[in-house]
Amino acid sequence: MRVLIVGAGIAGLSLAWRLRKRGVEVTLFDQGPIPNPISSSFDEHRITRHTYTGMPGYTALMPRTFELYDELWADIGATHIHKTPAIYVSRTDADIYTSTATALDAVGIKHRPLTLTELEQRLPFLNMKGAVSAYEADGAGLLYADRIVTDLAKWLDANGADLRPNTRVTKVDAIAGTVEADGQIITGDMVVVCAGAWISDLLPGYANIAEASRQMVLYLEPPAQYADAWNNAPVVIDHLDDKLAYILPPKDGTRLKIGDHFFSRIGHGSDNRIATAEDYKPVQDALSRVFKDASQYTELERKICYYTVTEEERFRVEPLDAKGWVVSACSGHGFKLGVMVGETVCRAILGDIAAETATQMLAGRTVL
Repeated sequence: MRVLIVGAGIAGLSLAWRLRKRGVEVTLFDQGPIPNPISSSFDEHRITRHTYTGMPGYTALMPRTFELYDELWADIGATHIHKTPAIYVSRTDADIYTSTATALDAVGIKHRPLTLTELEQRLPFLNMKGAVSAYEADGAGLLYADRIVTDLAKWLDANGADLRPNTRVTKVDAIAGTVEADGQIITGDMVVVCAGAWISDLLPGYANIAEASRQMVLYLEPPAQYADAWNNAPVVIDHLDDKLAYILPPKDGTRLKIGDHFFSRIGHGSDNRIATAEDYKPVQDALSRVFKDASQYTELERKICYYTVTEEERFRVEPLDAKGWVVSACSGHGFKLGVMVGETVCRAILGDIAAETATQMLAGRTVL
């Protein structure tokens, strides 16, 4: 069996990894290098967590996902995760804890509410104005994303995958099981589109289903008085009244990062990556509301990336005609589940599970 995979982000790389471990022939295409520095998967660090407020189906997928992380570290010979708790702060009256606690209990993850006094002691850099409640949960950490995709690509190259970097696929035929790239037709038994923010180029019908979204994050250097606190900080997710702010502490050579979970729903993956005032404003707003002494932080980089967003922030993973799949593991929480996406689609392709089961699992609606 030969599977053609279009797109070498975390989903495409993880699928190729799981297929090769099952002995399946894999050809992996990317329009740029593999890994591609402009893909949404290429970043210093990403959050992983078991907590999913209002989406317990995704919480239920995380224990297996962490098992797959361990398999990946064994295969690539490096451990690209820093395990740490996560602290969730709410500046609204909404209850962000009760339903999440129930889902965490179901998978055996420890958690506890924090008083505001405890919160301030744990996070001395946090602006306490407007903070209403907080809780802490285990089962979280930082995934060193660029290191993961780099070592996955090396493993695939060393283990028989056919890597096709700098090869732009211009057409996919999911009925015939073919792709067209550089003027040639390549034939497989299955074609999987993992094209991220370029999905609409190959599948125009998905343009309004998995919308490209231009996002910005800020890399920062903290002021001296908070440097030690940041070096020992957990992951922080702050529920503002209109959006989420997510903060990744500096660990193992990475930098302090802040972003906002608010989708622009504009742009295309091939657009320029120069941050504008419009890109900067919502993240700067989050920074000023979440950090104490925000003006004292040194800005190191404004980074633009593009990823896809679905209406309910659930992954869109489904068969295409007789010989195809589309994978949009998206909406800002795809990287942490990349290995789970790869395993699940692999199992569906090989007939271990029904296609609909894979679709519903990866939408966070059912768990096998």
